[in-house]
Amino acid sequence: MKALAEQIGDIDGVNIYGRVVGVRGLMVEVAGPIHAMSVGARLVIETGASRDIPCEVIGFSGNNAIVMPFAGLDGVRRGCKAVIANAANQVRPCAAWLGRVINALGEPIDGKGPLPQGPAPMPFRNSPPPAHSRKRVGAPLDLGVRAMNTFLTCCRGQRMGIFAGSGVGKSVLLSMLARNVDAAVSVIGLIGERGREVQEFLQDDLGEEGLARSVVVVATSDEPALMRRQAAYLTLAVAEYFRDEEKDVLCLMDSVTRFAMAQREIGLSAGEPPTAKGYTPTVFTELPKLLERAGPGLGEGAITAIFTVLVDGDDHNEPIADAVRGILDGHIVMQRSIAERGRYPAINILKSISRTMPKSADPQFWPTIQKARAVMATYADMEELIRLGAYRAGSSPEVDEAIRLHEPLEAFLRQRKDENASLADGYSQLAQIIGNLETER
Repeated sequence: MKALAEQIGDIDGVNIYGRVVGVRGLMVEVAGPIHAMSVGARLVIETGASRDIPCEVIGFSGNNAIVMPFAGLDGVRRGCKAVIANAANQVRPCAAWLGRVINALGEPIDGKGPLPQGPAPMPFRNSPPPAHSRKRVGAPLDLGVRAMNTFLTCCRGQRMGIFAGSGVGKSVLLSMLARNVDAAVSVIGLIGERGREVQEFLQDDLGEEGLARSVVVVATSDEPALMRRQAAYLTLAVAEYFRDEEKDVLCLMDSVTRFAMAQREIGLSAGEPPTAKGYTPTVFTELPKLLERAGPGLGEGAITAIFTVLVDGDDHNEPIADAVRGILDGHIVMQRSIAERGRYPAINILKSISRTMPKSADPQFWPTIQKARAVMATYADMEELIRLGAYRAGSSPEVDEAIRLHEPLEAFLRQRKDENASLADGYSQLAQIIGNLETER
């Protein structure tokens, strides 16, 4: 009854509207009662055709409001009525959303009927919990991926990034995590994905069992920039709802780069000056606001977040990768040369780091992990000489042991996408590999 009363309260009593006076690229200029509008306010342009177009105010120019549509501008003309919508920038998730696929506005797109509405509204653009009040990260989380469990251990409430160029396997790694991670709820945001990949991810990678405990938010690459940006905000809003319900939440977003590109498109259209690689200042303002929303909450619930970052031209120091790496609690670097030789997931262990690893790893296995890293570093330093045949066996005991352990470690890091490797099994297998070396000595 209370929820019904709140929904009735959202119904407009009086319509306040302006008129479209111009269209400039992706922007629409609206004249009218701009005193009743604010940045982020919702308008609906009535085209007189079969559909109305929802929009958002992104700025002002003189006496006009600059608005951007959530859909195409077909049918918009001078004089169209632009009604200020009373609906706030919020959504009402509930447990019945599990197993559903929704768009950036929180509308169902899976053909399973209407989406139930929860009692409590969650703002799309929420503020992160206060730094001095939120809990610390929790115990190690079993990710089901050997390379990450052993060398890049992730804790409950940690935020990690997967950095990779196109076609290196980051989406496959993300699907492995979606299936294997030990979390009560998964919230998955597919931001700017190819349309054909959505059904492949839902049916082949996630599967019925994975979908049953997930909420999937989709905004494909052909949708307007405002929809792609909104999908990222909605993904975090839904994750925050389940976190506030004291759940352990896994939040996966593919990819945060496309969120940044959408924000760049919006900023440039609004007249912001471009900076590095054309990104506008608001991109670097919005990134920490989005990413900091993940993590531990004020109670027992936590959002463990893994964001993918599409690096431009395999340049891991490009502006978005550099900014995101500085915000997150760890980065997983996927390397094209590793993928080209057929070792998946193509994670470069030496260039990747988990900032919680020293405190979260089992102290019993920490020397083993350090030894394995040292062996891999030695082989990487000498790899070119080894492949050219310029290294003479027996010249260095450290290089000799690195050569002996290279193939066993490569086999250890290799994993099929349908394979689930537990945290305990990973530690024991790595200890066996390093232990065999000690025995040989």
